[in-house]
Amino acid sequence: MKKLAILMLLALELAVCGCASNTLNNFATNTASTAEWEAQLVGGTGPASQLNFLTTFNVQTYNNITVPLDIPSSGFNFFNASSGDCFSTGFNVVTVTGTAAYATTQGTNQVIGQLSMIVTSLTPPGNVLTLTAPPGGLTGTSNGTTTTTGTLSNGVVVGTWQLTGGAGSPSCTGSGTFIMCEGQKSCTPP
Repeated sequence: MKKLAILMLLALELAVCGCASNTLNNFATNTASTAEWEAQLVGGTGPASQLNFLTTFNVQTYNNITVPLDIPSSGFNFFNASSGDCFSTGFNVVTVTGTAAYATTQGTNQVIGQLSMIVTSLTPPGNVLTLTAPPGGLTGTSNGTTTTTGTLSNGVVVGTWQLTGGAGSPSCTGSGTFIMCEGQKSCTPP
């Protein structure tokens, strides 16, 4: 009986120690973003150099789990009229999809993560703009706690972009880097 009691106490001690060592989850918070973002693309030539845009999306992630961006149908617009060579302007002429994942760093409200977006032209058909921010390419702050959902603020996304042209769009190719700023026209990469 003593051996069974000792084994049970040992198992209980291991269980308690295992819970205490998981410090990342003790500081992880739920963070949401519903802000307007402005993207500035650098690189490319001709029409591929004029693809700066404004977008809004809703996303809520927890502990670096990747989730889809919820982009409203009116939540994406190119700035330059000349982007029409590769992407027409107007209602329902592009589809936009994407994902994001972010988590708070241990003991602070600093948020790090990653983001990807794919913009596909419906008119003219087949042109695809892909933006990729690697892990650590998304930064910001969150006012969330371990029991409440916070709002992302001072968000900055940096990464690379690539444009591939559809049939009959040889000028709609290019690549470069981008920076996306939450709620402001310009920001500084972290």
